Amino acid sequence: MKLLTTLILVGCTALARAQSLCSSDGLSAPTALAERFISADCEDCWTAPDAQQATGDGNTLVLDWIVPGLEGDQAPLSAAATRDALARLQMLQAATPLSWSQQRQALTTHAPGLLRVAHGPALANYMGASIALAPASGGPWTAVLLLVEQIPPGIDGTPIARNLVRNMLVIAWDHAPLPGSDLQRFYEARPMSLPEGTTANRVQVVGWVQDAQGKLVALSQSRCEP
Repeated sequence: MKLLTTLILVGCTALARAQSLCSSDGLSAPTALAERFISADCEDCWTAPDAQQATGDGNTLVLDWIVPGLEGDQAPLSAAATRDALARLQMLQAATPLSWSQQRQALTTHAPGLLRVAHGPALANYMGASIALAPASGGPWTAVLLLVEQIPPGIDGTPIARNLVRNMLVIAWDHAPLPGSDLQRFYEARPMSLPEGTTANRVQVVGWVQDAQGKLVALSQSRCEP
């Protein structure tokens, strides 16, 4: 396991040093984030033909979270449920839905720098992912990095396109400036696990930075070039 972690972290370092085939480079950043939280108990919330569409326009990034339900492992959507969804609801100070709910935020105008996210190929159910903010100043910030599986309409029972959150990493960027500089080093690279049932070649990364009040100041997503 230690060797595997080392190999993935080496891949993460390579992502930071070169233009990655799977990164946010050259992409227009979304200007708003919409998050659908679906109870694992509510199969219709995922499969019904009139499944709720997220509000917003073409500049809104829409995510889907499956929240553990009251039925536990017997819930229809339990295989995709994650406790990260509960942690995210807590971050938003939002209630756990009995069926589904939606939270939406627009970016503030006080972005501290350009946000870059990137990832490498899957290796033994892990994927090296990175998030970086430059130029880096201000804060304290909280960075959130997600592994997101893009599910097209008609696949896995969903009638609409989904960006299903598979894993979440939360990073506190509150360290002191570098010696002799007013800038901080806002960068993180980690191996992140792909839960059982994830289709690795549909996974992208999404990242954002929020301030101490939880307001979004930067948002980005990756795309894999052929």
